[in-house]
Amino acid sequence: MSRGIRVLVADDERNLRELVVRELARKGHEVEGVADGEAALARLGEAAYDVLVLDMKMPRRAGIEVLRDIHGAADAPQVIVMTGFQDVATAVEAMKLGAYDYLTKPARIEELDLLVRKAAEKGQLLRDNVALRAHAPGAEPFGGILTRSPRMQEVLRIIERVAPTDSSVLVLGESGTGKELVARAIHERSARAERPFVPIHCGALPREVLESELFGHDKGAFTGAVGAKPGLIELADGGTLFLDEIGEMEPDSQVKLLRVLESATFFRVGGTRPRRVDLRVVTATNRDLADAMKAGDFRQDLYYRINTITVSLPPLRERREDVPLLARHFLETHAAYGVKRLGAAALAALEVYDWPGNVRELQHALERAVILSSGDEIQLEDLPPEIAGRAPAPAAAGGGGSLESMERQHIVTTLKQVGGHRGKAAALLEIDPKTLYRKVIAYNIRAEEFR
Repeated sequence: MSRGIRVLVADDERNLRELVVRELARKGHEVEGVADGEAALARLGEAAYDVLVLDMKMPRRAGIEVLRDIHGAADAPQVIVMTGFQDVATAVEAMKLGAYDYLTKPARIEELDLLVRKAAEKGQLLRDNVALRAHAPGAEPFGGILTRSPRMQEVLRIIERVAPTDSSVLVLGESGTGKELVARAIHERSARAERPFVPIHCGALPREVLESELFGHDKGAFTGAVGAKPGLIELADGGTLFLDEIGEMEPDSQVKLLRVLESATFFRVGGTRPRRVDLRVVTATNRDLADAMKAGDFRQDLYYRINTITVSLPPLRERREDVPLLARHFLETHAAYGVKRLGAAALAALEVYDWPGNVRELQHALERAVILSSGDEIQLEDLPPEIAGRAPAPAAAGGGGSLESMERQHIVTTLKQVGGHRGKAAALLEIDPKTLYRKVIAYNIRAEEFR
């Protein structure tokens, strides 16, 4: 864990309690002590702890009663029971109630320290599993950013520099450009890589639902809240919280998020106990936040909190050299539907299309083509109409001009579309490159006409 392990020691023997608190603090833990079971439950209601070191025999409320009270709670700490040698049977009962382990008094500090670390690790693993179950179905695993684009290479260099830090990062880019992939790359290359990466789309949920998802809720917080539920902020503790489309977050929620970023504490919905959290926040938006701030839709103080480092992603139409690379990757991704290759005309159409939906649109177009194509090679007609339609259609006869002049103009237009690349133009025209070469000479088409 990147922060100290939070430990609460509950023991009515003052000298022993103070000794344990002092020695565990020397081991690097954040430790507090209380003198009885009632005080232990009160502290657990006020703050979150990773581990509770619990004496079995205490006034006001015995340790076993404390254990029964917290058993099954979603945010209960891992419990290490301290008991006298003659009370081992009680310790066994405690284990049945979910205690992590027990020690008989007097215990060696080194042994207790080791148990505290192992118990905290188990608690973190349990939280990680909750995060994975909650978000794995909709999350794509980080598999690398594929690019030959100089602009994207610069993005990768920024990621490498910023990832090892804990600085907040704002990722800018149109929808479908891969903002979440960049956020995952930052997380995977950071010291938090072993902890959860927790994404949420801020514009996909109403304010009340978004806040319940982010902050969690206590039992009875609202109709239907039959039990306590940790929020995404808690699940991201020690890791990275990715807030996608933060520009869509409503002002009330922005205030609460700002409080988390400034104080590293938050309250569950309906809760009164402040909870501490250690996380890195990466945000993303396709909106112009400067305009949103002028309009009063986005808080300036929050903007400066999330904008320590800005990463701007180019749209796919500005990195066309990546289209063939990404297209082949998506063909492999969807190979379960059939192993396919791209025909020359289909590839040329992909390369000249403007991709308003960016990489996401390319992925969906290739998935569709793989499913619908009847042969091993994807043809122009297998692509969505809006993409295949970018390939210039042959000019119809009639309507002014000779067939030769219309064919000449058609070839010039096609060459302009592909930046003068004759191989691509031939594929779009569905003719052999040698045929195109002969026609360019025959029609005396000069380079300056299509460049």
